Amino acid sequence: MNDILTVGGVEVNALTKTLGTPLIVYDEGALEKRLSEFKQSFSHPCFETQVIYAGKAFSCTAMLKLVKNAGCGLDVVSGGELAAAMHAGFPAEEIVFHGNNKTPDEIRQAITLGVGTIIADGEMELDEVIRAARELKTKTSVIVRVNPGIEADTHQYIITANIDSKFGVSIYERETILKMIKAVSECEYLDFQGIHIHIGSQIFGIDPFIASIRKIMEFVSDIEKAGYPVRTLDLGGGFAATYTESDMPLPISLVCNHILLECKHQKDMLGVSVEKIMIEPGRSMVAEAGLTLYTVGYSKKTANKKYVFVDGGMSDNIRPALYGAKYRCDAANKMNAPRTEKVCVAGKCCESGDILIEEAMLPPLQPGDLIALYTTGAYGYSMASNYNRLPLPAVAFVKDGRARCVIKRQPYEDMWRLDDNTQVKL
Repeated sequence: MNDILTVGGVEVNALTKTLGTPLIVYDEGALEKRLSEFKQSFSHPCFETQVIYAGKAFSCTAMLKLVKNAGCGLDVVSGGELAAAMHAGFPAEEIVFHGNNKTPDEIRQAITLGVGTIIADGEMELDEVIRAARELKTKTSVIVRVNPGIEADTHQYIITANIDSKFGVSIYERETILKMIKAVSECEYLDFQGIHIHIGSQIFGIDPFIASIRKIMEFVSDIEKAGYPVRTLDLGGGFAATYTESDMPLPISLVCNHILLECKHQKDMLGVSVEKIMIEPGRSMVAEAGLTLYTVGYSKKTANKKYVFVDGGMSDNIRPALYGAKYRCDAANKMNAPRTEKVCVAGKCCESGDILIEEAMLPPLQPGDLIALYTTGAYGYSMASNYNRLPLPAVAFVKDGRARCVIKRQPYEDMWRLDDNTQVKL
């Protein structure tokens, strides 16, 4: 039996010899399969449907081209993400621009480039969108983000719909939402499309989605009675990924089917005019297709535990330190060795909280061995930093026994490239 972990037909030690570590590796075939699964599953004869990839999960030119080739749209949340999408040749009309504090420059950038839809997160932001559209004399579509007040059973940092969330306008502020829709409808350059909601991330059941659909469809009915047709309903994301053995996400096809059936049921029952349903999965598209490879350095025993240190950590995966995210791992070059040691896998950053896995059963490890941390395809690279002046890792795509580097390892020189000593005229 081969002791070396293989991904996409490639042995990982061959990758690390060429590209070094830390190294984020994506199974490109798994990415393509997942994109296709969402695209095929989210379809209904009574609705126009659209799958929008949430680019914040992981974005680079190669990834955005996969999304484009799969026929999916793209969700961006900043001018930088928008610029990267345009660099990758992504069609502007297939882009949805999110965010709770879009700057005036970002709004003008989006309108000028012809972004398909701007999600208005609040009154003040919408005023800026209206002002920019009139100044630029350019048309754009607008969806209003509503906070439905339904909390998914997940970590407080990734709940997005509790009553005090920073996102969207509370569903209980009906007059404010009607005022926003009226303002959009009265602007000659804006086209009111509909309502957006998002209740959180890592949702394992169907019930939260069903509850949110019922609540927002009733609200849509109320809005339409006030004289404003709602053509589009954007249900956001939240689909779960498998990080540990205890995670059991439902099949994507099942979740999508239930969502669309409930939308159809509510449309028929309430008589609303919704024609288009959108979803915005990010994590569930890319997380499981990615893993991170680390080289083992030193180890250390304390009174109560044994540490195994690796050459990365919170600089390339801040999720465990940020909100206690759990992961599983393997000794990537000792896949068949007995797991006889309970260890704490820790990073090299100068923080006590730089722990990747608190307890992992692994074979005895030596300096130079490889550890593979699974399900790091979402919010690993995209949340990476240069803390402690650690370079950003390289990223590779593997498929059918071949590998390609899609993001080079950051050279040291890049970290002081923007250093300057120019006097500023005040």
